[in-house]
Amino acid sequence: MADQKPSIPKGTRDFSPVEMMRRNFIFDIIKEVFQRYGYLPIETPAMENLSTLTGKYGEEGDRLLFKILNSGDYLKKTSIEDFESPNLNKLAAKISEKGLRYDLTVPFARYVVQNRNDITFPFKRYQIQPVWRADRPQKGRYREFYQCDVDVIGSNSLINEVELVLIIDEVFDKLGINTIIKINNRKILSGIAEVIGEADKMIDITVAIDKLDKIGLEKVNEELEAKGLSKQAIEKLQPILNLEGILKEKFPKLKEILKNSKIGMEGIEELMTMLTHLKDLNLKNKWRFDLTLARGLNYYTGAIFEVVAKDIKFGSICGGGRYDDLTGIFGLPEVSGVGISFGADRVYDVMNELNLFPEESSITSKVMFVNFGKEEEKFCLKLIKEIRQAGISAELYPDSVKMKKQMKYANNKNIPYVVLVGENEMKNNLITVKDMQSGEQTETSLKEFIEKVL
Repeated sequence: MADQKPSIPKGTRDFSPVEMMRRNFIFDIIKEVFQRYGYLPIETPAMENLSTLTGKYGEEGDRLLFKILNSGDYLKKTSIEDFESPNLNKLAAKISEKGLRYDLTVPFARYVVQNRNDITFPFKRYQIQPVWRADRPQKGRYREFYQCDVDVIGSNSLINEVELVLIIDEVFDKLGINTIIKINNRKILSGIAEVIGEADKMIDITVAIDKLDKIGLEKVNEELEAKGLSKQAIEKLQPILNLEGILKEKFPKLKEILKNSKIGMEGIEELMTMLTHLKDLNLKNKWRFDLTLARGLNYYTGAIFEVVAKDIKFGSICGGGRYDDLTGIFGLPEVSGVGISFGADRVYDVMNELNLFPEESSITSKVMFVNFGKEEEKFCLKLIKEIRQAGISAELYPDSVKMKKQMKYANNKNIPYVVLVGENEMKNNLITVKDMQSGEQTETSLKEFIEKVL
């Protein structure tokens, strides 16, 4: 029997050096923008207690949690009846107490409650870490992926929402991705549920509406009917979902529809305040009010955001919203927060498909010194030290082998400059530089070369 090749789980990936350089290019830009807006970094564990995670993401989210078997004899608390029971959740609770985090927002809320006496409110944090979901792998959807989150908690001000939109705009402008920033408010959706007579089915309505772009209106209506909404309520919902016109035309119609819903009118006022600010700030990316935007997660209560790439059909690459009492679940009520999350893996895929990565983002070293032998090695190490201290990445080929092999190495790594230092160069305290793109060779001093590369 032939040896089986090693493999990795579906929905996970290895990343090559070039891919990692490009991913770090994305992370560095996002991190730099986050920090400029006054956000501080934290990290939380890869695993959380299941009691922390369950019940926060809705039924669909709970099904996608990766559960971790208890260590040791994980079956000691179970019986044969547990395995024969159709209730798998009951069995899971006995053999698994921990799970891999599903997102970064719920662990953040847990962190805030645990550290409430040591942090200053409003607390502005960012977090760049992997999350895991037991989803069906497909294009743009992975089981392990990175999120880049930025949240502010302990403030009700709508200025936070406005600044988050500015962060979205700046990040995607720096990455070169043309986007559409969709904006809505869950209070408006709550008002809609109220006026169609189905206030208690708010979650079912938002989960279904959130799929409108993917499955179409007919399938959404079928899902709403399956969830128990009356045909009369679904009929009332149709003109609202099909509301057309520019912003000036939509708002008066929406106000008329929601005039008898207090929460709905609150949502409209919040949205109008936000959009008035955004109109004055000259965003580089397109933004729009999207009444069908719902965001499936249960904890959103106010403004919600979703970002899609304009030049490619790829699903959302950033999203988020306001959550008024997520910390209340952990014993710290009435602390409002708002945040957004950039899906780093989807951002990478979009940039890759649109060929948006700058050439230098995949260059590991800018300079390689050819190795001609022991004496040359010793001489070159001093020069390389100076180059590195100037902030230029450089390396010396480790072995004194044929020139062809060393040049092939430099080519394969896309190193733009190869430096040759032989007997003459050492004697005259000069270096010979080969520009790998043009093929031109020039003799120069180390100081001049450093100035040129910088």
